[in-house]
Amino acid sequence: MEQYVGIDVAKASLAMATWPAGAQWTTTQSEADLSALVARLRQLAPRLIVLEASGGYEALLAGQLAAAGLPVVVVNPRQVRDFARALGQLAKTDPLDARLLALFGARVQPPVRTLADAATQDLLAQVARRRQLVEMLGAERNRLGLARAPVRKPLQAHIAWLERQLATLDDDIATAIRQSPV
Repeated sequence: MEQYVGIDVAKASLAMATWPAGAQWTTTQSEADLSALVARLRQLAPRLIVLEASGGYEALLAGQLAAAGLPVVVVNPRQVRDFARALGQLAKTDPLDARLLALFGARVQPPVRTLADAATQDLLAQVARRRQLVEMLGAERNRLGLARAPVRKPLQAHIAWLERQLATLDDDIATAIRQSPV
């Protein structure tokens, strides 16, 4: 049985639902949870994964899913709202939105647009680099908690630099996704 996955994306969390199976779960947008989600979705092998454009919060997830070769599509929120109205669904919660997105994927079948090979490789490199920066930030923050006075200031400077690099990379990934067929 073909499965469709809807993912409602918020700033810090994700709500997922499958159609027609009806499974639902939530997770955070942490690096570890995103990696686990990609692995879970690979195992599920859905026909389509539908995300709603949500002010850029969806870009990193869409990039990771596309880079993993999963069939992901980012849809216009207006189309989904119109679809919900046509079904008479007026309630709006993250789990309901995720279920609606999965149903939207099953009924509307929006086309998946794959990334070109060079673009895929670039995105894979950016996602891998992002993972490295997140790991380095975690390690440096842990060190800062135990640091003696002579090394605190250099550690704080390095953390600030890593945070700027991460923000720049997140912007680059979001731009790459917006400019891609995905």
